[in-house]
Amino acid sequence: MPDRFVLRKAIWALGLTQIIGYGTLYYSFSILAPAMAKEFGLAEGWVFGALSASLFAGSLFAPTAGRWADRFGAGRIMTVGSVAAAVALALCAVAPDRVTFVLALLAMELASSFVLYGAAFVAIVQIGVPRPQRSITHLTLIAGFASTLFWPLTSALHAHLTWREVYLLFAALNLALCLPIHAWLMRLSRRHATATSQERGPAPEASAPLDPRRGRAAFLLMLAGFATEGFVLSAILIHMVPLTAALGLGTAGLFVSTLFGPAQVASRLINMLFGGRLQQTHLAVIAALLLTAGLCALLLTTPWLPGAFVFVFLFGLGSGLTSIVGGTLPLELFGREGYGARLGWASAARQFTSAFAPFALAFMMARTSVANSLWVLVVVAASGVIAFLAIALLRRRESRVAFAIGGNPEEAT
Repeated sequence: MPDRFVLRKAIWALGLTQIIGYGTLYYSFSILAPAMAKEFGLAEGWVFGALSASLFAGSLFAPTAGRWADRFGAGRIMTVGSVAAAVALALCAVAPDRVTFVLALLAMELASSFVLYGAAFVAIVQIGVPRPQRSITHLTLIAGFASTLFWPLTSALHAHLTWREVYLLFAALNLALCLPIHAWLMRLSRRHATATSQERGPAPEASAPLDPRRGRAAFLLMLAGFATEGFVLSAILIHMVPLTAALGLGTAGLFVSTLFGPAQVASRLINMLFGGRLQQTHLAVIAALLLTAGLCALLLTTPWLPGAFVFVFLFGLGSGLTSIVGGTLPLELFGREGYGARLGWASAARQFTSAFAPFALAFMMARTSVANSLWVLVVVAASGVIAFLAIALLRRRESRVAFAIGGNPEEAT
């Protein structure tokens, strides 16, 4: 196993590539979209629609990317992904017409399956981190600054460069920084795999995975829970400012929404400092409860401004924990074997619902009131709480069975 300094350096290096990956492939798009739409003679809605279609295609590809990470190694997948991301950004930058532009967007989202959280979480497990769940929390804390850094950075660059030139610069950034880091991680995971194969017995798990008899039900419940969270988060985040304005908060809605990012980072920091002994099944329930409570706070207090702050704060806390649970819950429930494939399915469930959630909420708000539409989201969010509670009950029942058979209290936790 690599020494602690090397492992710590690997987490920080992965954090840097996640900031660059999310910043260049996702967060920069909203800043550059108006210029893209203007150049191609499209409405901005069509440009964002093309992005949603690309996200949907990426969700279909996520399970395959996860299986490849298991088979070939996440480091190798991420190395190839860095090249693919750079090529896709460059193709988008030189796209001569609408069709080529949309195809380049599709290539960007497919490349993101190789370089963003899904692959990064598998890389953490494969390089031999002794407590991968805690390291995943560290990584999400670092990567949480992607929007904070890249929204102003993209705006500053776009003030002096065209959107095409900005994308070319971002392509070079993926090649110059992400590619060598991912290549180093590939070598690191290979060395760990070689060392592990020479040792006796499998690597120890953070906790015992579920029995196969209950594992199938828990897996489907987990996908359902992630799908509901993806739907709620995507629907609200895309419409947050106009949504709060429609509820009577006016221009204060923009000010309120600025609390979301800090709340996300705060939840990850709190979990990192105090959540070391908390089971990830329980953390998943807490995350889903925070999303539901945030929506209820908004509906029950609107248009009271402090109530809107409570909503954004709770919703941000839930969102920050959701990104952690997305990587740690499959590991706790099913172990390291096949982790990449399961993580790919979890990412697919979340991205699938995220792709059409903004349109679904817009459709509901056009057909009924904003409040009624939000109550529908409350029901969806609450169904996620139920799914994760069911997983926790399955886990607890198995712990009781293990304790009754083995009589070891440590194995029953």
